[in-house]
Amino acid sequence: MKLATFLRAGAQSPEIGLVSDAGVIPAPADISALGMIGLIEQWDALSGVAAGWLDGADAIPLDQVRLLAPVPRPNKILCMGLIYADHVAETSGKTPEHQIWFCKQPTAAHGPFDPIDVPKASTMVDYEVEMVAVIGKGGRHISKADAPAAIFGYCVGNDVSARDWQRKTAQWMLGKSFDTHGPFGPWITTSDAVSDPHALAIRSIVNGEVRQNSNTSNLIFDVYDQIVELSQVMTLEPGDIIYTGTPGGVGTAMKPPRYLQPGDHVACEVEGLGRIEAEMVAER
Repeated sequence: MKLATFLRAGAQSPEIGLVSDAGVIPAPADISALGMIGLIEQWDALSGVAAGWLDGADAIPLDQVRLLAPVPRPNKILCMGLIYADHVAETSGKTPEHQIWFCKQPTAAHGPFDPIDVPKASTMVDYEVEMVAVIGKGGRHISKADAPAAIFGYCVGNDVSARDWQRKTAQWMLGKSFDTHGPFGPWITTSDAVSDPHALAIRSIVNGEVRQNSNTSNLIFDVYDQIVELSQVMTLEPGDIIYTGTPGGVGTAMKPPRYLQPGDHVACEVEGLGRIEAEMVAER
């Protein structure tokens, strides 16, 4: 099942919908009123109802709606660093013994096709395609055996990074948290529709040139290991977002580095989860 948050043309209030081959099928008004986090919280009771949307209203073609970030304002955006061996190698780093975590601020969350800012304050903006996990039941001290059940679904993400700000200090948060620098979507593919999240092709394309091309099987710490680690520290809550790490091929590792400029077009794909894409624009 694919669940989206969207706006109809001319509308001000977002809705939740079920994505089908024909387009997006709007949820009943009382379901949309919950928002995506509310829907995830009540999914055990509402999943059967959601399946029934297919028999309801006509689908709206996707080119007639604006897809928003599936969770428009997550409570947490947690991000994994140096997680693919080829990315570790291109940064001249050592394979980490422990998981490296940082966060994006919730204001970075951004729609899957909305323009991405090249900030006034940065000259080193980079792309990072990632598979994104959306927390469902969550909890604390989740075992690896229980980790799959803690994940509601998966998306495609772009961990846009301002490298100059990232490198200013040992803490990466500011360089990762510029507004618009957390696009993800285009929808949530529920975990029951993803047979193996660790066997998916993943790639980024900049101005038509494939830059990153890997597979989630190459994760050093897989998604379930990530859930175990995080839940030892904090309560994972419905709708929390986890950027699970990026493979090699980022612009900053090229010789010379190739950073994003206004007018560049960036697309990110994960097999079975869809594609997000955006034009880079000068911060307004």
